[in-house]
Amino acid sequence: MLKRFTQASVITSTLLFSQLSSADTILHAFNWTYDDVAAKAQEIADLGYKKVLVSPAYKSSGNEWWARYQPQDLRVIHSPLGDTNDFKDMVNALKAKGVETYADIVFNHMANESYKRSDLNYPGAEVLTEYAADSTYYNSIKLFGDLQQGSLGAGDFHPAGCITDWGNPGHVQYWRLCGGNGDVGLPDLDPNNWVVSQQQTYLQALKTIGVTGFRVDAAKHMSNYHINAVFNDNIKSGVHVFGEIITSGGAGDNSYDSFLAPYLNGTGHSAYDFPLFASLRGALGFGGSMNQLADPGAYGQALSGDKAVTFSITHDIPSNDGFRYQILNAIDETLANAYIMGRDGGTPMIYSDHNESNDGSRWVDLYKRSDIAGMIKFHNAAQGHGMQVMSFNDCIILFKRDHVGVVGINKCDNGQDVWVNTAEHNLWWHKNYRDVVEGVDIQNVNSQWHKFYLPGRKARMWLME
Repeated sequence: MLKRFTQASVITSTLLFSQLSSADTILHAFNWTYDDVAAKAQEIADLGYKKVLVSPAYKSSGNEWWARYQPQDLRVIHSPLGDTNDFKDMVNALKAKGVETYADIVFNHMANESYKRSDLNYPGAEVLTEYAADSTYYNSIKLFGDLQQGSLGAGDFHPAGCITDWGNPGHVQYWRLCGGNGDVGLPDLDPNNWVVSQQQTYLQALKTIGVTGFRVDAAKHMSNYHINAVFNDNIKSGVHVFGEIITSGGAGDNSYDSFLAPYLNGTGHSAYDFPLFASLRGALGFGGSMNQLADPGAYGQALSGDKAVTFSITHDIPSNDGFRYQILNAIDETLANAYIMGRDGGTPMIYSDHNESNDGSRWVDLYKRSDIAGMIKFHNAAQGHGMQVMSFNDCIILFKRDHVGVVGINKCDNGQDVWVNTAEHNLWWHKNYRDVVEGVDIQNVNSQWHKFYLPGRKARMWLME
């Protein structure tokens, strides 16, 4: 049962979302080539992003986006996205503009190559022959190891077999991810000492290049033992680590209680805030109420701000049939972005792709759309300022970031007036508060009671000039 809050209790509390955010916005440059990211380093910095998450960097083959999540060899970076030199150049280009690089890490499994071979030797005879045919080049892009020899063998994997009991952590974490129709699945790695040492050496190589964050792909399918063995204190030092554990809700939801909560409690890592995403979907959806967003973390429907990576879309949601039901209406997605970029708590992530999901280019160049650029401006200006909810009902929520800015979101069709006691809420008088989402709405606060008008199906993020 959801805990109910009175409006008065929320308004008078100065502790809501009390974690003062120092979290900078991450651009998820999904499936971008490394040289494309490097070429856009200045633009990315000018837009206000401070971190870029790039797609997995190791040896992988095939042009499909999902092929990047099927590693063949961790010892070299070589894929359609670029090689080790391209990756280093990208990291340096971003660093020169004050932007950090985050790497997407795939440690649960190796590539499914059952269509062409029956052994579990990686990278396999075909790739080793490729290395030998151009040994000077491949040794020049080597991260570690001896490319004349294989890296992994049959003893480094769990027994074959597909996950069938998706609610059972033991099954989900020790069996293979399979695609159906007789697919034998992705060979599931066993966290023995050799596997752990290879994965740690790979992470240390990326850190040496300059990577400062790791997204742990398919963390739901890895045991905490495996994760903690790899991500020891030395590896975690100086980097931000967060896991991908898809849930359909927060506390009380089986996927949260069985997978996400144990991950957070057992590793100390951050994670995608799927509980908050579920709260957003519920609040913005038909029959939902915006009061669900007044303080979702208070009843376990959002992660702690210091552990949360917040979002309105991830690459898995539109690109996998099983998750597409979670795609927000385009307007609702804009409202959700205003919420996650305006609130205090969590590290917001903006996703931008090349229409890999065939959704009409919906997220192509999203990273530089004018409303998103304005939201990043608000987020950066509000860093370190507390959040106080001033008003909410079924249709709207209005909150402020101390005196610096005000965020108003209206999910309903009809506009609403919201009167605010500016003295009580410490909004500065004789100052313009300009909306950064559309750029045309200016509020001049000059009296004790001020009316904020929230147009139907719109978000306003008024930033003090």
